[in-house]
Formats: sequence, structure tokens, C-alpha cells
Amino acid sequence: MRRLDDNGGVNDLDTFSLLLTDEGRALLASLRDHDPSQELAVATRLRREHDADLVSAALGQARLRQRAVAKFGAADAHRMYFTPNGVEQSTRASVATHRARAFAARGVRSVADLCCGIGGDALALARAGIHVLAVDRDPLTAAVARANAAALGLADLIEVRCADVTDIDTSPYDAVFVDPARRGGRGRIFDPEAYSPPLSWAVSAALAAPFAALKIAPGIPHEAIPPQAEAEWISDGGDVKEAVLWFGTGVTPGAVRATLLPSSAALWTAAPLAAPPVGPVGRYLYEPDGAVIRAHLVAEIVERCGGRLIDETIAYVTSDEPYASPYTSAYEITDQLPFNLKKLKAVLREREVGVLTVKKRGSAVEPEEIRRRVKLRGPHAATVFLTRVAGAPTMLIGTPLPPPAAPPRP
Repeated sequence: MRRLDDNGGVNDLDTFSLLLTDEGRALLASLRDHDPSQELAVATRLRREHDADLVSAALGQARLRQRAVAKFGAADAHRMYFTPNGVEQSTRASVATHRARAFAARGVRSVADLCCGIGGDALALARAGIHVLAVDRDPLTAAVARANAAALGLADLIEVRCADVTDIDTSPYDAVFVDPARRGGRGRIFDPEAYSPPLSWAVSAALAAPFAALKIAPGIPHEAIPPQAEAEWISDGGDVKEAVLWFGTGVTPGAVRATLLPSSAALWTAAPLAAPPVGPVGRYLYEPDGAVIRAHLVAEIVERCGGRLIDETIAYVTSDEPYASPYTSAYEITDQLPFNLKKLKAVLREREVGVLTVKKRGSAVEPEEIRRRVKLRGPHAATVFLTRVAGAPTMLIGTPLPPPAAPPRP
């Protein structure tokens, strides 16, 4: 019997090839909306008509497709092929599209996509009209990327090659994109030189190209960023997804950027500001988007709103006048209390708060513990921030302000 991994994903080329047959495609199509809780009964029924290996592979692939909907959307995910690692590590389609547009905007017509994985970035680049050489050293992963290019009608624009990326001559291409593996046998890798290939090799490959992008973990230390790069942190729907180092034509070395999807609002600076002032909590509190925080651009928010930090180690900004920005969530603060659950309960009872949102930054207390211990009753809603103000554990109570109608230009 051919091998399947613990998640039901195909673990060898022979088994994967079964899914590409007419029978395999038809079986996958029939499993699009299957209920995983009924999988045993479904498997028993299908094995009466199909090879057991094919049934196992198809059920595993159907589960992966359901997981991939969050990244690729239902229309693409249910036509694509995945490995468990591919679903986990591939770029979200919205982020890949944003990056592909950046390549296309610079007139790039061909890209060497090194460490292409299942092909998520290659697909976005091809949809932007760019010819792609997609390279991965794992034969199964390369086969999946090739199948995805065909499934989405992009095979004419994507050449998939199974090879070691360090052996690839990228000189014929307008640009290079490198996505080093950042996971190993023990999980996530935090040392950039432990990436596969190492960050230093990826930077060398990028610097050799007219234009290049290098995908890295968003938690990379700023001191590890090479001076030739412009660094961009990208969030999607408020969640930080990744960081990108840009090299070459049109890039400002040393600059940093925070890009917020789906709006594409971008906060950018060529030279980060000095440490912002710290002061008392004002009437309004601003929670910067995670990409802004990762890019070390909180000082830009402080300057724009004419405000201050509530603590030198906490990324909450406050001001006495309202400030509308796509880069922050804004709240009007009604109460500032030293950390004390009895006082919090009393205030919430007095305000008839029945719905409470708990946020924390700089506090060891878990939001679930607050919700468990505070009895809520009433028609109103509130937000409580568990944080520090001038070093002291503090609770801030407030209500969210509506977001700006249209994001201003950065």
C-alpha cells in the first residue's frame, strides 16, 4: 500500500498521481462538501467502488482543501492540490496578489520563484501576467505546484522545476522571489541563518537580481535586516501575515513600511522617528495595527495624532483630541482604574454592561479569566484594556469609535 501521512495528505508521487486521473478528479469533486465527522462511513462506502489508496488520498485532499479555503478562497481551493505543509506555509492569496502587483508595477515580466512550495505566489504572479520559473527541491511539492498551475489554467505562464534553488541561474529573469523554509522537524525556526536556504544566501540571490523580494517571518529582529533592503510588514484583516524584504530598482534602503490589507493603506518612512513621548491617558486611546507595531512605526502614529504613549514599553497611543486613521483602532476612554477586579465589576454593573471585549498588552492576566470572574448583565457593551500606565498595572474602560470613512494617503 502506498504511504499516506498522519493528516491523510499524500506522501509520495505515485499516490498523488492517482488524484490527477479522471477518476481521482471526479472523486475529489464529489467530496467537496463532505462532512468530516461522517468520514468513516463515507470511506467505507467509497471503497466499494474505488481503490482504497485513492479513497484515502482523496479524503485527505478534501480535508486539506477545506482548510485552504481561508487562504485561497473556495473557488480556487477546491480546484487546487495541497500537502499539509503546503496549506500551513503557503502565502495567503490576498498577500500574494499584493506582492505580485508590486512586481508588475515595476515592469517585471519574468520572475524566478525560489522555494515555490505548492505555488501560491507563482499563481499570483502568473495572474499578474508574469512568466514564472517555480523551483522547489521536493519532488512531491514540485508536482503539486505543477498540478495547481494546470488546474487554474496558468500552466503556459508557470514552469515548475524540481531542483535545489542554489543551483538555479537566475540571470535570465527580471526579478527573483525567495521564500525560504522557516519550519523544521521541531517546528518554527527563529534564527534566519537556520532558514533553508539561509537568509544570507537568499540576500545574495536577491542582490544579484535587478529587482527582488525575500519573504521572511514577521518577527525577525530589525537588526537582522540587511541595510540594502526596504522592509515591509503586511497584515490582512488586522492579523500580521508576513514581512518582505525588497531589493533593487526603486527601493529605498533602510526604509520600513506597514501595509494593511484589504485596503492597501501603507504607512512608510525612510527614517524611523526617535522614541515618542510618554504621558497620561487622554480621552482617546489608539491601538496600532500589528503591522505598524512590527515595523516600529508607532512613533509615526504618535506624531500624526499629536499624542503620546501611555507607557514607554506599551504600544498604546493616547491623545486628548480624536484622530481617525486606517492604521489604528480608536476608543473613547471613560474610566482609568488601578488593576482591581472588584472595582471593575462595580463599574461594569453600574454601566449595565452585558457584552465585554477584553484586550491586553503588558499584562499577564488572561482575558478568559476576566470574563469568567466578572458577572455581566445589561444592554450595553464596553472594552476593557489590561495594560500598564507609567509602569503601573491599569485597567482602561472605553468604547470603540467608528473607523474612518476613507483612508487618507500615507
